[in-house]
Amino acid sequence: MHPFLAALLGGALIGLSASLLLLLNGRIAGISGIVGGLLPPAAPDRDWRLAFVAGLLVVGFGATLLTPGVFDAAPVRGWAPTIVAGLLVGFGTSLGNGCTSGHGICGLSRLSPRSLASVLTFMGTAGVTVYVTNHLLGGLR
Repeated sequence: MHPFLAALLGGALIGLSASLLLLLNGRIAGISGIVGGLLPPAAPDRDWRLAFVAGLLVVGFGATLLTPGVFDAAPVRGWAPTIVAGLLVGFGTSLGNGCTSGHGICGLSRLSPRSLASVLTFMGTAGVTVYVTNHLLGGLR
Protein backbone atom coordinates (compact mmCIF):
# COMPACT_ATOMS: atom_id res chain seq x y z
CA MET A 1 0.00 0.00 0.00
CA HIS A 2 1.26 3.48 -0.84
CA PRO A 3 2.43 5.38 2.28
CA PHE A 4 0.04 8.26 1.57
CA LEU A 5 -2.94 5.90 1.40
CA ALA A 6 -1.82 4.11 4.55
CA ALA A 7 -1.55 7.44 6.38
CA LEU A 8 -4.94 8.54 5.04
CA LEU A 9 -6.58 5.29 6.14
CA GLY A 10 -4.89 5.43 9.55
CA GLY A 11 -5.98 9.03 10.09
CA ALA A 12 -9.53 8.22 9.05
CA LEU A 13 -9.65 5.29 11.49
CA ILE A 14 -8.31 7.45 14.32
CA GLY A 15 -10.94 10.11 13.56
CA LEU A 16 -13.69 7.49 13.33
CA SER A 17 -12.71 5.84 16.61
CA ALA A 18 -12.45 9.19 18.43
CA SER A 19 -15.84 10.23 17.05
CA LEU A 20 -17.49 6.96 18.01
CA LEU A 21 -16.11 7.12 21.55
CA LEU A 22 -17.50 10.64 21.92
CA LEU A 23 -20.87 9.90 20.27
CA LEU A 24 -21.52 6.52 21.89
CA ASN A 25 -19.81 6.94 25.25
CA GLY A 26 -19.60 10.70 25.74
CA ARG A 27 -15.84 10.43 26.33
CA ILE A 28 -12.85 12.18 24.76
CA ALA A 29 -10.26 9.85 23.22
CA GLY A 30 -7.28 11.25 25.11
CA ILE A 31 -4.97 8.31 25.63
CA SER A 32 -3.14 9.75 28.64
CA GLY A 33 -6.43 10.42 30.43
CA ILE A 34 -7.80 7.01 29.54
CA VAL A 35 -4.69 5.20 30.79
CA GLY A 36 -4.38 7.55 33.78
CA GLY A 37 -7.87 6.50 34.87
CA LEU A 38 -6.60 2.92 35.13
CA LEU A 39 -3.82 3.80 37.57
CA PRO A 40 -4.41 3.96 41.32
CA PRO A 41 -6.72 5.35 42.42
CA ALA A 42 -8.59 3.81 39.50
CA ALA A 43 -11.58 5.66 38.06
CA PRO A 44 -14.98 4.04 38.67
CA ASP A 45 -15.53 3.73 34.90
CA ARG A 46 -12.53 1.52 34.31
CA ASP A 47 -14.33 -1.09 32.16
CA TRP A 48 -14.53 1.05 29.01
CA ARG A 49 -10.99 2.28 29.66
CA LEU A 50 -9.70 -1.31 29.79
CA ALA A 51 -11.63 -2.14 26.62
CA PHE A 52 -10.14 0.87 24.82
CA VAL A 53 -6.55 0.07 25.84
CA ALA A 54 -7.11 -3.63 25.03
CA GLY A 55 -8.31 -2.56 21.57
CA LEU A 56 -5.11 -0.55 21.04
CA LEU A 57 -2.98 -3.54 22.05
CA VAL A 58 -4.96 -6.07 20.00
CA VAL A 59 -4.70 -3.94 16.87
CA GLY A 60 -0.96 -3.44 17.48
CA PHE A 61 -0.39 -7.17 17.88
CA GLY A 62 -2.58 -7.82 14.84
CA ALA A 63 -0.50 -5.40 12.76
CA THR A 64 2.62 -7.25 13.90
CA LEU A 65 1.15 -10.58 12.79
CA LEU A 66 0.01 -9.23 9.42
CA THR A 67 3.18 -7.24 8.76
CA PRO A 68 6.14 -8.72 10.66
CA GLY A 69 8.76 -6.14 11.52
CA VAL A 70 6.37 -3.18 11.36
CA PHE A 71 7.38 -2.05 14.87
CA ASP A 72 11.02 -3.18 14.81
CA ALA A 73 12.57 0.28 14.54
CA ALA A 74 14.83 1.12 17.47
CA PRO A 75 14.66 4.63 18.91
CA VAL A 76 16.69 7.14 16.90
CA ARG A 77 18.35 8.60 20.00
CA GLY A 78 18.87 5.46 22.04
CA TRP A 79 16.92 4.14 24.98
CA ALA A 80 18.00 6.56 27.74
CA PRO A 81 16.93 9.79 25.97
CA THR A 82 13.76 8.04 24.78
CA ILE A 83 12.81 7.06 28.34
CA VAL A 84 13.56 10.58 29.64
CA ALA A 85 11.49 12.05 26.79
CA GLY A 86 8.60 9.71 27.60
CA LEU A 87 8.64 10.74 31.25
CA LEU A 88 8.70 14.42 30.26
CA VAL A 89 5.75 13.87 27.91
CA GLY A 90 3.87 12.15 30.73
CA PHE A 91 4.55 15.11 33.02
CA GLY A 92 3.49 17.51 30.27
CA THR A 93 0.21 15.73 29.64
CA SER A 94 -0.56 15.92 33.34
CA LEU A 95 0.37 19.60 33.47
CA GLY A 96 -1.58 20.42 30.30
CA ASN A 97 -4.65 18.36 31.24
CA GLY A 98 -4.38 16.25 28.11
CA CYS A 99 -2.18 14.83 25.41
CA THR A 100 -1.81 15.12 21.66
CA SER A 101 -4.74 12.81 21.05
CA GLY A 102 -7.05 14.56 23.50
CA HIS A 103 -6.18 18.11 22.47
CA GLY A 104 -4.89 17.62 18.93
CA ILE A 105 -7.49 15.25 17.57
CA CYS A 106 -10.54 15.64 19.76
CA GLY A 107 -10.12 19.19 21.04
CA LEU A 108 -9.29 20.83 17.73
CA SER A 109 -12.13 19.04 15.97
CA ARG A 110 -14.49 20.50 18.61
CA LEU A 111 -12.94 23.97 18.05
CA SER A 112 -11.76 24.17 21.66
CA PRO A 113 -9.67 27.32 22.27
CA ARG A 114 -7.92 25.58 25.18
CA SER A 115 -6.92 22.72 22.90
CA LEU A 116 -5.64 25.13 20.25
CA ALA A 117 -3.47 26.82 22.88
CA SER A 118 -2.23 23.42 24.07
CA VAL A 119 -1.43 22.18 20.58
CA LEU A 120 0.44 25.38 19.71
CA THR A 121 2.35 25.08 22.98
CA PHE A 122 3.44 21.47 22.62
CA MET A 123 4.21 21.77 18.90
CA GLY A 124 6.28 24.90 19.53
CA THR A 125 8.05 23.19 22.42
CA ALA A 126 8.74 20.15 20.24
CA GLY A 127 10.26 22.33 17.54
CA VAL A 128 12.50 24.14 20.01
CA THR A 129 13.52 20.82 21.60
CA VAL A 130 14.50 19.31 18.25
CA TYR A 131 16.47 22.41 17.31
CA VAL A 132 18.32 22.57 20.64
CA THR A 133 19.00 18.81 20.67
CA ASN A 134 20.23 18.59 17.07
CA HIS A 135 21.97 21.94 16.58
CA LEU A 136 23.10 23.15 19.99
CA LEU A 137 23.75 19.87 21.81
CA GLY A 138 25.02 17.91 18.80
CA GLY A 139 22.25 15.34 18.64
CA LEU A 140 22.32 13.56 22.00
CA ARG A 141 22.83 9.83 21.63
